[in-house]
Amino acid sequence: MALKNIVTSKMRTFLTMLGIIIGVAAVIVIEGLGNGLEGYVTESFAALGTNTLNVSIQSRGATRTLAIDDVYGMVEDNKEYLDLCSPTVAPTGQVKIGRETSSYTSATGVSEDYFSIKGYEISKGRGLEYGDIATNAKICVVGAYVDQTFYGGRAMGDYIRIGYLRLRIVGVMAQEDDELSETGTDNCVFLPYSTAQRSGGRTGSYVITVRSEDTVSESKSALEDALFDYFDSEDFYTVISMSEILSVMTEMIGIMVAVLAGIAAISLVVGGIGIMNIMLVSVTERTREIGIRKSLGAKERYIMEQFVIEAATTSALGGVVGIAFGYVLSSLATRIIAAAMEQSLIVTPTAGAVALAFGISCGIGVLFGYLPAKKAARLNPIDALRYE
Repeated sequence: MALKNIVTSKMRTFLTMLGIIIGVAAVIVIEGLGNGLEGYVTESFAALGTNTLNVSIQSRGATRTLAIDDVYGMVEDNKEYLDLCSPTVAPTGQVKIGRETSSYTSATGVSEDYFSIKGYEISKGRGLEYGDIATNAKICVVGAYVDQTFYGGRAMGDYIRIGYLRLRIVGVMAQEDDELSETGTDNCVFLPYSTAQRSGGRTGSYVITVRSEDTVSESKSALEDALFDYFDSEDFYTVISMSEILSVMTEMIGIMVAVLAGIAAISLVVGGIGIMNIMLVSVTERTREIGIRKSLGAKERYIMEQFVIEAATTSALGGVVGIAFGYVLSSLATRIIAAAMEQSLIVTPTAGAVALAFGISCGIGVLFGYLPAKKAARLNPIDALRYE
């Protein structure tokens, strides 16, 4: 009977369900967008290394600075927590390739472990080695952008200048970014940190890996304790954990998505009010029908069930259409984001979000259908039969 009454008034039923459809679709898309954003942030931080600690050092005057060997000593003293270590030194001078100055090419002095820390791979030649650090070798490894753009893919064995340093290229990194770009990761040069120091570069930061991501907090505390013992103050160093930053970011995204989903859910309430309004009109239109049924012996609960089921069926159908519409919008949003922002952020609704939105839509149908159903069940059969 509920389906029959719904089919009889198709346009009115569709307009009644419209609020539910929009609400369910909005909740699904927003939840999917939150999941996609969380995945994108997690992937971005994974590229930086969620198992790494980034240490920034400010010198304590001219009388006492933290030497690289001191940091290696701290890592060795806490080897149950800490693993690999690499200083990062910015050499002085601009990067020059032939007669051309490359303003966007980043040059960094690092240790032989830096590529392992960052997960970089070598596509040609070799990476940096301990012997290069020990002998202040004038060699370097370049990114794929430098190799392709400036050397036409034949950078191996050629030379590059950084300030007054003339470095021989012994290796080329595998491409990191999806597309080679002047401002991307692949436009880079890595040389031994000892060589960068000799050019006048200063060591101001370190990248250190932890042995287990489960002990990131303990590892950070151990390193901070060692630095505090050295400086007797917290003012001369900063230790940043990528894992903790990722946790804060995902928590913030979760809060934002919850707020937006709550706002979108308001349309479900509006849809419920629409269902209640239409059901009240339906009760008025079918007063004589209700009177006939009651005069034939129908109990109040049967009348109430009839209208509650009709309201619930309407909202459930709206929920199903809303789910389908939500998936269509999610797919469309993924394509729009990819085209507009050139980022691979995939809007992925979860089964939990879909089930929750559908459950709420059905619950709203029952809740807002109860009042009209109750009004119908309490009609006096004699008055209902007289109704024109």
